[in-house]
Amino acid sequence: MVLLHPPPCSPALNLIAIVWKQARRHWGNSVTRAKETIGSEITELLGGYGEKRQINFS
Repeated sequence: MVLLHPPPCSPALNLIAIVWKQARRHWGNSVTRAKETIGSEITELLGGYGEKRQINFS
């Protein structure tokens, strides 16, 4: 068995890079002005993984 390590800079395999990319796509250029709104939007985005959103490494 040979273990292959991902290259140091591989955004396609980096979970946080994938989440940020999906967040930018989800929000686009919208501007949020209220701190309460930002929190609820982040909760909605992150809470949707597994139900509404999936991370696919293919």
